[in-house]
Amino acid sequence: MDTKTFNRPLDLKQVMITDAFWHRQQELVRKEVIPYQWEALNDRVADAAPSYCMHNFRAAGRMMQKKQQMGETYVAPTYTFRGFEALPEDPANPDPDKFFGFVFQDSDFSKWIEAVGYSLAQCPDAQLEQTADEAIDLVCAAQLENGYLDTYYIINGMDRAFTNLKDHHELYCLGHLIEGAVAYYQATGKDKLLNAARRFADYVAAYFGPQEGGCKGYPGHEIAEMALVRLYEVTGEDNYLKLSQFFLNQRGTKPYYFDKEEQRRAMLEGRGELPKFDENEERYAYYQAHKPVREQNEALGHAVRAVYLYSGMADVARLTADDAIYAACQHLWESIVQEKLYITGGIGGTSHGEAFSFPFDLPNDTIYSETCAAIGLTFFARRMLEIKPESCYADVCELALYNTVLSGMALDGKSFFYVNPLEVLPEACYRDSRKSHVKPVRQKWFGCACCPPNIARVVSSVASYAYTENEDTLWFHLYMGSVLTKKIGAQELNLKVETEMPWNGHISVCIQAQEIVPCTLAMRIPSWSDSGSAKVVCGGISTDILWQKKGENLQVLQNSLREVFVQDGYLYLCGDWQAEDCISLDFSMGVHMVVADERVREDIGKVAFVRGPIVYCMEEADNGKNLHLYKADTDRIGTDCQNIAVEMTEELGHLMATLKIPGKRRLVAPSKKALYRVYTPTRYKQVILRWIPYYAWCNRGEGEMSVWIQSDSV
Repeated sequence: MDTKTFNRPLDLKQVMITDAFWHRQQELVRKEVIPYQWEALNDRVADAAPSYCMHNFRAAGRMMQKKQQMGETYVAPTYTFRGFEALPEDPANPDPDKFFGFVFQDSDFSKWIEAVGYSLAQCPDAQLEQTADEAIDLVCAAQLENGYLDTYYIINGMDRAFTNLKDHHELYCLGHLIEGAVAYYQATGKDKLLNAARRFADYVAAYFGPQEGGCKGYPGHEIAEMALVRLYEVTGEDNYLKLSQFFLNQRGTKPYYFDKEEQRRAMLEGRGELPKFDENEERYAYYQAHKPVREQNEALGHAVRAVYLYSGMADVARLTADDAIYAACQHLWESIVQEKLYITGGIGGTSHGEAFSFPFDLPNDTIYSETCAAIGLTFFARRMLEIKPESCYADVCELALYNTVLSGMALDGKSFFYVNPLEVLPEACYRDSRKSHVKPVRQKWFGCACCPPNIARVVSSVASYAYTENEDTLWFHLYMGSVLTKKIGAQELNLKVETEMPWNGHISVCIQAQEIVPCTLAMRIPSWSDSGSAKVVCGGISTDILWQKKGENLQVLQNSLREVFVQDGYLYLCGDWQAEDCISLDFSMGVHMVVADERVREDIGKVAFVRGPIVYCMEEADNGKNLHLYKADTDRIGTDCQNIAVEMTEELGHLMATLKIPGKRRLVAPSKKALYRVYTPTRYKQVILRWIPYYAWCNRGEGEMSVWIQSDSV
């Protein structure tokens, strides 16, 4: 690792998103999603699965109040296991003093408050802030005197706390609490929740660690690793970074901690001695705990857990100069993007364990592709960018954000996908148990509701994925309309970015400064663009720049800049900038007809269509039933897709580009035929197929959908 390339996200208070596309998404989150989710966390959304999240904090708060009132006479509850998900016998009247929901239910509040923090940083809202403060009071009232804060064990019995790290998510809840507390503190300056998170983290740091008597365990569901790094960065306390490093160092070492933990629990429960496992056998791949993290080179197991772990690994590698962990991150990244990534930026090919499947196994209809997994992939991508700005990371981040992440939320912000399929036949979702996890319509809420608040927090903080900086350089990873400030020492560079992305490849950057400011602006050259140009006015003098795909064949005419070069997919403009300077970028944005690697069996003989960062799909609403009868007519489409029409529309409530693609439909004879018959040449009818952005599918009711279409020319 070269520390000279290290960079960090731009402070959200230094950037305001004004972009027509992303500002709409952020306003949707602020005005609709965040209030809706607060109602859901309080079980006030009709016909939606109850959360019980705030119910549990209130119950734990009453317990703490009772404990304080009774003093030494208070008798704490003894642990009672009521299942991984506990539901009330009478859903209409849940016992106010019992824990309900999943063991990780607390984390729903933490993700919600994190989204609130990011939203407030972009758009102050006194009413929302008051609601958040009141929620924080409820949460902090549930905390034990020693700092522990997880309502599952507080209510059910602390005598079994930290006895099931593998499955009971205490450290996962800590991680999300930290993330939410830091976001809210950075937005508002209020530290009540941050102090609660620190107290919990301090308790964990005293309980776990290499010290004599310290627990040698680690999280079953990762996120604490990257959250502790964030807590370290905001507080400067080394203990938090060391704890994250400890968790990574312990993970996957033998003898497996999860084996020891299970044996201890068996003894506590009277199950006696468990059979011993073969020490040479690799297990716990589902948890990414099958081998030490520095030895992992294939993305395995639960996809969300995996990318959360890899994000924490990248953070620790950067801060501790751990080249071995960084090398593992590079191998794991390549494993994902070269063998296990969907065209939409989704990950997780199988519902069994919500996990990565084997290389090149990417089914479209039994896919899992959890929304949270795509969000986790953007976390991983940005952290790899923070170590070394290479456009391949931003390309994948952009792909995931515009497609799978946004697909997870309806255009009105009031229903959500957990699973993001690439092919849907509604009847199969209802009648085929192998596809029962695939929902043909978005749901109002989920009992396991990790995805909706995760979408809210990433959309609200999207600026931190668009821009990163170091002392003298500002990187543009994603293009979106913004007003931002780059500080270089005591000087400031104010930039106004305007664009119609993702529908148009033109970007303009206008610069204002009180004095001449030396700074490097690094502009990503997207992988979807075949060529590009820039007109740069620096110091009042114009420079023209041309390039081919990935910045090849760079031509610089009449250079007014100190230096112009392309490196790792970024166009570096090193100049002395002054007021009224500007940059005009034009990236070609043609339609691409895409095929998959031949090893992806599910996509052989099929094509998909991509324009800019947007992946397209066809829906029953536009093209009728039986989408499997269609083929792409490649002869009529043309070698460069020149006969595909791009049409702008606002029919779904916001501006988007749709495609009119030449196709053909198989003609089917009357149905009185045998199930199988002797082959006869197939006849087709020429048609024009309408394709819409993948993220916008299923906003017109239930129906078939497909990203891939058959083609007889591939």
